[in-house]
Amino acid sequence: MSKPVLIIMAAGMGSRYGGLKQLDPVGSNGQVILDYSIYDAMRAGFETVVFVIKEELEEEFKARVGGRVGRHMDVRYAFQRKDDLPEGYAVPEGRVKPWGTAQAALAARHVVDGPFAIINADDYYGPEAFRKIYEYLSGSQPYHYVMIGYRLKNTVTEHGSVARGVCSMDQDGILVDIHERTVIEKDGDNARYTEDGGQTWTQISGETLVSMNMWGFDRSFLEEAETRFPAFLDRILTENPLKGEYFLPSVVDQLIVEGKAQVRVLPSEDKWYGITYREDKPSVTAAIAAMTKSGLYPEELWPEQ
Repeated sequence: MSKPVLIIMAAGMGSRYGGLKQLDPVGSNGQVILDYSIYDAMRAGFETVVFVIKEELEEEFKARVGGRVGRHMDVRYAFQRKDDLPEGYAVPEGRVKPWGTAQAALAARHVVDGPFAIINADDYYGPEAFRKIYEYLSGSQPYHYVMIGYRLKNTVTEHGSVARGVCSMDQDGILVDIHERTVIEKDGDNARYTEDGGQTWTQISGETLVSMNMWGFDRSFLEEAETRFPAFLDRILTENPLKGEYFLPSVVDQLIVEGKAQVRVLPSEDKWYGITYREDKPSVTAAIAAMTKSGLYPEELWPEQ
């Protein structure tokens, strides 16, 4: 069995943030959030990282991230393109963006041949998550997937609402479903969500596990996502051709409902950090500085060898 690799989805633009937040420094030596994810992954045992990016960002990405990481890990690139579609399908006129996180995973299908973890580029996940997911993937079997679950209280921001996938599990910790809550706000140690534009709110415990898009799969997931892509396109090209997205959790949900796959949820007690809004950056920068001062991270993550 080949060793697990790490896929990082970095092709998206931060529309609410107002720029390419994946390359916005948060560390004292110009490190970006994904530098810390890659460092944690390397310490957990990952030796290969695949960046899924836009082709036009390749040079900047290599200069800002890939070049220095490449001194310590095997770095590969995959390009998410809106015209990377099954045979017989074409990009609808006016479509600007690619097709979502499931298509981002598929972009890496030519460079990944075994188990892999997949994460967002603009989220800080913490070292515990990478240790747990690497250990699980090192002994995983086909169609036995894994997801890292975070306490909701550790994932909300002081500066506005967020969208979170709220997880339901059975008594053995196997994922039953993920319910997307698109407007969740911090409410003391807990949170609340609305489904009617804020007219009514429902309280939700801060201990609730949510998905932050940190998944572990084997090659079977890529095969399933590729097989199911045409059916998605048939539907979305009628319903929402310009903005519809092929989401990774939707493929997982189909496989669970069909009984083809199971997903074990592994809780992490680490605090998640991300820059959803520009106002989030100072707190993320301060948290990174504190973790560096405590010795969790060195000042220079990728020293020249």
